Amino acid sequence: MAVTPKTGSRAEREALREQLRAVGGRPADLVAEMRSRWRYRPREAWRHAHGWTLQQLAARVDAAAAAHPGVALATDASLMGKYEKWPHGGRRPTIRVLALLAEVFGCQIDELLDFDDRQELREDELLLLSGPQPAEPKTVPAPPVETPPPSLNVAELVEHAAAESATWALWAETSNIGDLALEQLLADIRKLALSYLADNPFTVFTKTRSLRDRVFALLEGRQYPRQSADLYAAAGYLCALLAWISSDLGQIREADTQARTAWLCAELSGHNDLRAWVLSTRSKIAFWDGRLRDAIGYARRGADYHPQGTATILLACQEADAWSTLGAGTEARAALERAADARGQHTGGDEIGGLFSCLDFRRANYNAAVLARIGDAAAALRESETALADCHGQPYGTIAQVHISQGFAHLALGQPDGTLDALRPVLALLPERRLDTVNRRLSELGRSVARSPLGGSGPGRALQTDIEAWHAHALPRTLALGPGPDTA
Repeated sequence: MAVTPKTGSRAEREALREQLRAVGGRPADLVAEMRSRWRYRPREAWRHAHGWTLQQLAARVDAAAAAHPGVALATDASLMGKYEKWPHGGRRPTIRVLALLAEVFGCQIDELLDFDDRQELREDELLLLSGPQPAEPKTVPAPPVETPPPSLNVAELVEHAAAESATWALWAETSNIGDLALEQLLADIRKLALSYLADNPFTVFTKTRSLRDRVFALLEGRQYPRQSADLYAAAGYLCALLAWISSDLGQIREADTQARTAWLCAELSGHNDLRAWVLSTRSKIAFWDGRLRDAIGYARRGADYHPQGTATILLACQEADAWSTLGAGTEARAALERAADARGQHTGGDEIGGLFSCLDFRRANYNAAVLARIGDAAAALRESETALADCHGQPYGTIAQVHISQGFAHLALGQPDGTLDALRPVLALLPERRLDTVNRRLSELGRSVARSPLGGSGPGRALQTDIEAWHAHALPRTLALGPGPDTA
């Protein structure tokens, strides 16, 4: 006859621990679940949450006590068991013992107590517990190395050494995140990178920052090396997204800081695709900061990593953008040709997508802008009109920039009505969608209009007035004049 294991058996605890670990559960979550399912006392639940025997816990408490000058403690498995049972039998733990247990478990003292415990504590002890408590350790301490008694024979010494290795292995295999939780993180990053193309940038920035903070907190804990690499990659993409958004909000210095952190994460993860996307982000920031040679350098370095997705296309487009701004038409055309070649050779998908992708409409935006800048207005007009003929569902910021390139082309071709028509959708953008990149390009077009024959006409002067009014309500201006969104 099969023996039914008791409720809350070791096998059940291990299974529950794995299930919670897979979805990113914390030790405190496991404690709560064990107490709810199996009616464990708080201190017993915390020990089982870490998967320790009473003797392993006793060794850790002794080691923690030895690390504090003037604190001496000698415990064993029997005493730890009595501390767990109290006040239903067992032995009353002192506040010092509770503090050491909290330090070892990585929790607050009050998390080791329930209502029955508190009823038995003295008033002075309750007052102590209501004061400041030790901060939660960021990592689970390594098990102490125990010196074997000198009287052991060879067989006993070998057995003792094996037990030490097994204890260390239990500690080493602990992880604060599971593979399913890592998959969810990646899915959340994909959603943010996609939503930025259509949603309010403040909202996406706040969500991205929150997710970044969660990833940073996980990295302060313990996980397998491959999981650490995945977490660094996640942090890198999130910081790169924050850098891109910061730049679009006109905060170039802050964008550069985010990009440097993203690069560190890319290096720590050893992830070449992430390296390429971070360098693309840095190229974009350098371009709008007026550091055009740096923008070209970052774009070329990114291409050297031979990323699998569409990053190569975007990097070549960014290089062309910088060359055209420098007035180097030959170099700009060569970079556009490399982008076209990369588009023709592209087969795989992007790991993240959304902002971290360069599909045909985005490439057409760069083509039109570069061609207009190097004096090929007819080609720029064809490129922009072809792109706008099928722009449904494309990012609003990119659509606005294509319209501006179309306006530049019409202006260069002496077609003022075409310029006015091209800019109407841009001027109708809601204030929260008036990104700094769009704002700068529209201001550049406004200056070109002022220098052209259109500038002295009634429609031309009206257009310049509309651009100035648009600029007054663009996002960088909004940030400068107001406190910004409430992100509390």
